[in-house]
Amino acid sequence: MTTIASRVPAIRTAGLDVVLGGVPVVRQVSLEIAAGEAVAVLGNNGSGKTTLVRAMLGLAPHQGEVELFGTPLRQFRDWARVGYVPQRSGILVQQATAREVVASGRLGRRRPFWPETAADRAAVASALDAVAISDRAGQRFTTMSGGQQQRVLIARALAGEGDLMVWDEPLAGVDHVTQDLLAEVAAQLKRQGTTIVMVLPEIGPFAPVLD
Repeated sequence: MTTIASRVPAIRTAGLDVVLGGVPVVRQVSLEIAAGEAVAVLGNNGSGKTTLVRAMLGLAPHQGEVELFGTPLRQFRDWARVGYVPQRSGILVQQATAREVVASGRLGRRRPFWPETAADRAAVASALDAVAISDRAGQRFTTMSGGQQQRVLIARALAGEGDLMVWDEPLAGVDHVTQDLLAEVAAQLKRQGTTIVMVLPEIGPFAPVLD
């Protein structure tokens, strides 16, 4: 992970617009998020928070400029540097265990079809431990509670050891214990120099982390 903040912004947008079904959702957003910075995208439900971050990652159609680590989005290929945690409603897994879901976060760092390396196994184990879910590594993801699922999805992003973490509504439907745990995970990431962008309805326990 990045340990020294770069002069190049982790994310830069200029005149970013998103129109969905003929309705403007995001209008003329220009921003810079410095490497190592922790920021929150705040707003009410339906205000376009998720659409904005999805557009910044190329997951929603948009107009305007977007750069990741100084590279125009259309040319960016180094996705191993990005850990994305979508809302749980967008996750579809069938028989996968918690560990298998977390291990999928290493795919960007492995050659296609190659088996796990010792580094992969260590990263997955560390990520499971960071969110206190190691004891449920063999449990099917779909049988877990909402809070447990959120921990697994955060762990999947952590396993990729990226320089940028984008978390969409990480506290939705989780208990206070999990909220405090995820806030501590975010604090540790910030201490390591990781850039963090979170979609939140309110700051809550992340207040000490945010710049």
